[in-house]
Amino acid sequence: MALLVLLIAAGVGLLATADWNGSPRPAQSKQPPAPPLVDQTPLQTARSVATLATTPEEQQFSQEALRLADHEVDLAFSTAIRDAADHPAPQTPQIRELAARVKKLQAQVKSEQAAIAQAKKSLESAKPSEQDELQAQLALAQAQQGLDEDELGDAREDLMRAGGDLQSKIKRMLEEHEASQHEGDSVRIDPVVAKANSDSHTLLAEVRRWSGDRYKQQHLAAAEAEAANAVAQLGREHNSLEQHVAEEKGASQPSPTDASNVAQARAAALAKVLHLSDDQKTLAEYDKRIQDSQDLKKLYGEWGAAVKTTRRASLHSLLESLFLILLILFAIHLADRGIDHFFAGLAPQRKRLLNLRVVVRFAAQAVGVLLILLVVFGTPNQMPTVLGLAGAGLTVALKDFIVAFFGWFVLMGKDGIRVGDWVEINGVGGEVVEIGLLRTVLLETGSWTDAGHPTGRKVTFINSFAIEGHYFNFSTSGQWLWDELPVLIPAGENPYPVIEQIQKLVAEETESYRRDAEQEWQRVTQGYGVQSFSAAPAVTVRPTTHGIEILVRYITRANERFALRSRLYHAAVQMLHGKKIEPLAVGSAADVH
Repeated sequence: MALLVLLIAAGVGLLATADWNGSPRPAQSKQPPAPPLVDQTPLQTARSVATLATTPEEQQFSQEALRLADHEVDLAFSTAIRDAADHPAPQTPQIRELAARVKKLQAQVKSEQAAIAQAKKSLESAKPSEQDELQAQLALAQAQQGLDEDELGDAREDLMRAGGDLQSKIKRMLEEHEASQHEGDSVRIDPVVAKANSDSHTLLAEVRRWSGDRYKQQHLAAAEAEAANAVAQLGREHNSLEQHVAEEKGASQPSPTDASNVAQARAAALAKVLHLSDDQKTLAEYDKRIQDSQDLKKLYGEWGAAVKTTRRASLHSLLESLFLILLILFAIHLADRGIDHFFAGLAPQRKRLLNLRVVVRFAAQAVGVLLILLVVFGTPNQMPTVLGLAGAGLTVALKDFIVAFFGWFVLMGKDGIRVGDWVEINGVGGEVVEIGLLRTVLLETGSWTDAGHPTGRKVTFINSFAIEGHYFNFSTSGQWLWDELPVLIPAGENPYPVIEQIQKLVAEETESYRRDAEQEWQRVTQGYGVQSFSAAPAVTVRPTTHGIEILVRYITRANERFALRSRLYHAAVQMLHGKKIEPLAVGSAADVH
């Protein structure tokens, strides 16, 4: 709860400070900003939009937009310079004072230039004795001229800053505009668009491409609306100026009465004609600017239509990627259902194959997730190197687990072990109670002389013993063991009838075991070309100091060994009771396995 409260508080703080960018905002003036002397917005917009061009077609659009905008701005500068000459700034006391100072300095510089020119001519025709003096005067005059020119430049700057020389100010802006034209040759692509400009067809690339096209469309729509507004504004200015020119042409001038008035009238008429000529040039420039703005509007519209088509193609590719992801998910679901259905039909072996079902399902899901990641992010540029390094690192770090995992497949194979088998692993014998993906669990049964008597201890082994070590499986062909029945016949007794009866007794009791053992051994060894084994009982007779010792060797199952031995002893005792012959004590002969 405390973390949740802190998280909510941090979110509220982020929303509250969303408009804080770390830099102070400029103070907003209550008065609207003054319009610029020359509107360079069309060129600025064209340069901004040019950063969105990525394809060859879009670059053609951007170059044409830059050309039209630059031409329109050049016409605007020409109109502004002419208008500044025809309509000078209002004369304030400060401007009049600065203008008088500029005029005085200009006259002074002009007179100094004439004096320097005259001094140079005098120096050329002067006698050698007068040249040094004239040279010194010339140097002084040139220094004074340089000082006055610097002062004149400062006075012009003061006049320009005070607003009294708009024409010079506009000319300086024109110089800056012409100098900045070279920057348009190396346009930097917008970071948002550059990030989306990729030839990859992954889901992530398609999303970025679609978002970048949407970003382009927004900027192009704003540029088109700006060009439309410029067309309307220039049209209004053109109509206003055209009406003013018509009014000036229709205005009549008073006829002069004397000679002086005639001269003034002629000067006024000439000034009027020149003014009307400038206005006509301005009207013609307005027409050209309107045409350029209309062409820009049309160009931005065509560019936006092309981007819209590209955006639709990106949306189609995006839907294709989403379809592939959904198809992979559906395939994973069908694979899971198929795996469950397949293993559900293996009822007798379901417990043994449970781990295999988990492994197969995990492998299918891992492949599906990998395919989805490839659709979303694509193939890494250094995929072989990445896989090689990752595989080497995982192999070293997970060596024991990997060997144990593959050991499980070996154990589950044809010559492996099963739950319930009697095995010996690393000197420990017992019954297999669990075979896991990484470990095998035995229920210890001690030595094979005491088979069938568990100790109650569970022993766990890593499955790597199936690959790195050795194990013995005594259950691959029926869990058969050889056992012996010893009988002692005292000295002086005829052993042959007893031997015959004991052999017959053991053969009858172990007939089913003999038959099953021989069949299983024959089935196991027939693929190797080995001669079949015999499981019939065998009798061995050995003389001793106490009489004749009879050992009857027979086959039995490991888990029924003690029960069969008890039956054989009981039958042998009943048979020998009438002849007063005692069987050999249990344990006097070694058991044979």
